[in-house]
Amino acid sequence: MAKIVPIAAIVDRTIGELGKGQLQRTSRRFWTLTEGQQRMFTHVMVGANDLAASRKFYGAVLGAIGLPAGQTDSKGRIFYHTKTGSFGITRPIDGKAATHANGGTIGFACASAEQVKAFHDAGVANGGKSIEDPPGWREGATRKFYLAYLRDPSDNKICAVHLG
Repeated sequence: MAKIVPIAAIVDRTIGELGKGQLQRTSRRFWTLTEGQQRMFTHVMVGANDLAASRKFYGAVLGAIGLPAGQTDSKGRIFYHTKTGSFGITRPIDGKAATHANGGTIGFACASAEQVKAFHDAGVANGGKSIEDPPGWREGATRKFYLAYLRDPSDNKICAVHLG
């Protein structure tokens, strides 16, 4: 039996990767997943102490890979929405300082190695810090990928990845 979920909930696979016949549009905002399809995430959120610096940084890096501008909600959180999910920035709701996830990384999908490089360069130019190896090709267990790592203004570790 098909299950209807909000389009923002389909994050683990792009619509093209789901395959013909496995995903059908049922209305403007909803898609039907056939049995066996499971959503993984609806959104990813990071904490920030300086929302203005984070907006500038993420506006630049996400804009460099073609994503729309962030929108601020009534609580002051900034969200970047796509067909496959949302990325958000917020001050911690407990009132304490935002801290990064030690060992955590958020990866942003890119359509090309050039997009990865543009993401990296925009991040460095807008308050981010390049970390680990320079942007470039790496050998994975099953395929090559082009990636670049950054720390955002709140020290969250992010990367841009193009699967080759």
